[in-house]
Amino acid sequence: MNQYLDIAPEVAAALKERRPVVALESTIVAHGMPYPQNVETAWAVEQTVRENGAIPATIAIINGKCRVGLSAQELETFGKEKNVWKVSLRDMPIVVSKKMLGATT
Repeated sequence: MNQYLDIAPEVAAALKERRPVVALESTIVAHGMPYPQNVETAWAVEQTVRENGAIPATIAIINGKCRVGLSAQELETFGKEKNVWKVSLRDMPIVVSKKMLGATT
């Protein structure tokens, strides 16, 4: 596997089994809404995805890796943390190399 990519086990299993996966942004959690509404909304969206037969895969940069599928604790961290970069393609190398938190769209 790519050293800069970390796919959550649930997402990896769904992809392997060719089940539907819905990519979700993390920017709305980190920058779009105040806490705790941001985390509550993220959980509600993930639940709606599950209720409709797909696996949610919120995407963010954590500890030098692009993470596909966040845990509840990771969503909480993105909702509370104030020092999260809003990452575009040009910002990815610096955020990854410095192992910063990065929210994606």
